[in-house]
Amino acid sequence: MRGHLPDENPGFVGRRTELERISAALADHRLVTVTGVGGVGKTRLALRAAHRAADHYPDGVWWTDLTPLDGDRLLVALVADSVDLSDHTPGMATTGLCRRLADDRLLLVLDSCEHLAEPCARLVTELLAAAPGLTVMATSRLPLGVAGERVVDLDPLPPSGRDALELLRRATGEDFPAAGPAGEICVRLEGIPLALELAAAQIRLQGAEAVRDQLGTRFDAPPGARFDLLVHPERVWPSRHQTLRSAIGWSHELSAPLERLLWARLSVFRGPFDLASATAVCAGGPLNRATLPDALAGLVRACVVRPPDAGGRHRMLDTIRAYGATWLDRTGETGAVAARHAAHFRGLARRAESDWHGARQLRWYRTVDAHHTDLRTALDRLLRTDPDAALDLVGSVAFAWSCRGRLREARDGLEQALLLSEARGRVRARALWALGVTLVLQGEFGPAQDVSERCAREARYAEHTESTEREPGRARDAVRSDDEDGERPGSGGTGRWGYEDGDRSGSGGPARWVDGDGDRSGTGGPGRPGELTLDAAALAGLLALTTGRPMAAYVIVGHVLAAARGGPGDSAARLRCHLVRVFALTGLGRLAEARERALALRALCEGLDEHWTRTALEYQLALTGLLEGAPATAAGHARAMLEGTRRLGASLGVALGLDVLATALAAAGDGERAADVSGTGEAYWRATGQPRRGLPGLRALREKYTDTVRATIGEPAYEEIFVRALTGPPQDGLDRALRGPRQA
Repeated sequence: MRGHLPDENPGFVGRRTELERISAALADHRLVTVTGVGGVGKTRLALRAAHRAADHYPDGVWWTDLTPLDGDRLLVALVADSVDLSDHTPGMATTGLCRRLADDRLLLVLDSCEHLAEPCARLVTELLAAAPGLTVMATSRLPLGVAGERVVDLDPLPPSGRDALELLRRATGEDFPAAGPAGEICVRLEGIPLALELAAAQIRLQGAEAVRDQLGTRFDAPPGARFDLLVHPERVWPSRHQTLRSAIGWSHELSAPLERLLWARLSVFRGPFDLASATAVCAGGPLNRATLPDALAGLVRACVVRPPDAGGRHRMLDTIRAYGATWLDRTGETGAVAARHAAHFRGLARRAESDWHGARQLRWYRTVDAHHTDLRTALDRLLRTDPDAALDLVGSVAFAWSCRGRLREARDGLEQALLLSEARGRVRARALWALGVTLVLQGEFGPAQDVSERCAREARYAEHTESTEREPGRARDAVRSDDEDGERPGSGGTGRWGYEDGDRSGSGGPARWVDGDGDRSGTGGPGRPGELTLDAAALAGLLALTTGRPMAAYVIVGHVLAAARGGPGDSAARLRCHLVRVFALTGLGRLAEARERALALRALCEGLDEHWTRTALEYQLALTGLLEGAPATAAGHARAMLEGTRRLGASLGVALGLDVLATALAAAGDGERAADVSGTGEAYWRATGQPRRGLPGLRALREKYTDTVRATIGEPAYEEIFVRALTGPPQDGLDRALRGPRQA
């Protein structure tokens, strides 16, 4: 089944009438908003309704949790990600999303819209206009106010009814009688599910009678005295939410002092967090590495923090997190803890970047993905408070984001940081390199050329500055900023640092390294090129490859590799240059040499346990197999590439790999499987928002062999298989593609 829905909460009870109302509303309206106070169960009800409605939407039900967002800047990106759109296109963010949904019949669920009500209303209006088959279900404390919206207002469970008592029974694991302390607790808490869950946690610790008595003391007080500790309660708590306010305040009072302090500090996390991150951000004063784990365990027992998932990550409900944030503000620690949060995730980003080359690459890649929400939160804060640190953070993770398909976020963060930061040298060169890669992947070759040249100049500046600092006696030639024209007064040089390919007309003329002195020796000036220059060369080579200039790519990286010390396994930058050279050899038709070099690099990557370059090499080996007339060999390498891209979660890589595999199957005469794989490939291409693309040689081969198998099995048969794969669950199609001939 297509789509993505979280697993249902096993504690769901009742709500039969409300479920019927939502089902009827979905049948007659394209926008249904479930409203109600915080903690009343909107998310649980919407999730149950979405599961029940799944069979009515052939293109799936897709869930978007909006609670991680602290503003609307990433709203479209989050929704796109939730519908498996790894949007690689430039231009307006909503364009790709509208295109993705335009022809589908699906249900999109937007959970927790209240803090983004106006942006959500604008987005929903645009999507409904662009996609006639789209239905939206939203949850919010208030309606979105969109024309045609059907509102289903959700009340608490009937306090004296069986459903409230059943929820309490399931949450505690005890079989309470209807008459007794448990029933009184349900009445006291007015049947609000979240309040009942908090009470259940205390019942497990103290017993029902003690909890009833404590609630009686608190709830018999006047409403204003039940919870008068918030400075600005109206910002978080609506006036009709006094009962839940009191229940959460009561849980807060029952927590130990260190637990209350941790609760407040944990509120800076927008996404899931593990113990290591919680310790790094929240430790301080009496809350230290020795005491923090016990405090966290206490919050889990009290249902303030959710138990860890399979990856050891905890989560706080947004209502409870907001309460903690208010307490953090009262303590005067908001700025300090937020700064520690930003510093921690900047450090995490830097460790991920430094460990990219080697055995820990996949681990760090997944870590960056798991902490994506808080990395974005940290970046947003640093863009406001410390742009130089923001440039460092985003330059460290942007390549991983681009590999994961988060091109818009990578480009947005890089461009903002480069604009705001005045930092020069290594940090800026790395960010320019990452931006150049992102632009190439988006197909923005003109801007990518400009960024590539700026990257080369900044790399030259950084390495020159670092070398003169190491050797004070060396003449310190002034190197101008990357945003100037690059010519030193009186140098008589070319006025540009970087790479040129003859007349730059795309003819593939004599490419060479150009430095500010007009030196064309390939060394990049005095000394040998360092890692930044190597990466600048890899970027320039990548750009040349994707614009059909393999000779330029070959010469560019060849010059720099010839001047650099060390082998291909010594650094990620060297390995990327060697990868570009292998693809350039393929494009030049030097297939035997390309294959030999690729196999040697692959063996090196296997020894390093390096995944990204190894996956790209499998793609190159598949291409070489096709060009050499060995479709079975090509298919094997294509499947190896697909396994790698699936591990990396790289949808663009999956799309490219499926194209190679479909071409190999067609070349082998397996028309039915070629049609099936090609249809799945088209589904993945649509998920990137881009038309099919790849190296020019592959396009010609694909068209040739596809025409042949269409004629062999017949156009109707081919189209039927293709469309069935295109409209089916893409993951199922990928699973079929990965099965070899004997497993099919």
